[in-house]
Amino acid sequence: MSKVLIVAGGEKDSAASLSAAIAQSDPLTEVNICGVSELDSGAIAPGGATIFCPLTLDIPENLVFPAQDVFRFCANVSGARDRVSQELLCPVGGGNFWLPVVLTAKGPLYAEVIGGEPDKQSGELSYSQPVHLSDVWRQELYELAYRLLNLLNAPPATYLMQFGFVGERICFDQLWPFPAAPAIASVGVQVPDLFLCHWYCLTNKPIYDIEINSAVA
Repeated sequence: MSKVLIVAGGEKDSAASLSAAIAQSDPLTEVNICGVSELDSGAIAPGGATIFCPLTLDIPENLVFPAQDVFRFCANVSGARDRVSQELLCPVGGGNFWLPVVLTAKGPLYAEVIGGEPDKQSGELSYSQPVHLSDVWRQELYELAYRLLNLLNAPPATYLMQFGFVGERICFDQLWPFPAAPAIASVGVQVPDLFLCHWYCLTNKPIYDIEINSAVA
C-alpha cells in the first residue's frame, strides 16, 4: 500500500479535496495531512512518504523533494515576475484569474480559466469556472504558460498561472505549482477536477481530456 503526505497551508479545503481525489482514484492509499509546522519540528518525516504533496509555498528551504526548484521560483513572487518580464517579455502585475495547466508526462492540457470575485460582505475571493475568454487571449495564455513551464523544466503536476489584464494585454501575476484555493471551483464542474488531475500527474496516470460537466456547460 502506497503512502502520501499532503502538506497543507492556511487553506484547508484544498487538502481535503486532494485527499478525496486520492481516495476516489486509489482507495487503498494511506493519506496523511500535516501542517508546515509539523515538518519544521520534524514530527513527520516526508522521506517516509512514497509521494510528497505540498499544497503551500511555505516549505522549509532545507527540504529536498522533486519539485523544490519550481516551488522556490513560485515562492519568490517578485523574482518570478522579473524573470517573466525579462526572459518571456510579458507584462507583469496583479490579477484575479487563473489558467489551470495540467502538465502530464506527455505534455500540457489547458483547462478552462477560473475567475475570482471578492465577496461583498467578507471581502474574501469566491471562485468560478469557466471564465470565457476570446480565442486570441486563450492562445496568448497557452503560449505563456507553455514557455514558462518549459523554462522551469517543470515536472508533471497541476499548475495554476495567475494573471490579469493591462489594457488589452495579459499580465503575469504568479505561478502556483499545485491546485491552490481557486482549484476548488473545478470540483463538480470540470471532469476530472483539478485535484484528481494533480494526483494523476504525480502518479503518471494518463489524462486524455479535460472538459466542463455538460450540466454546467
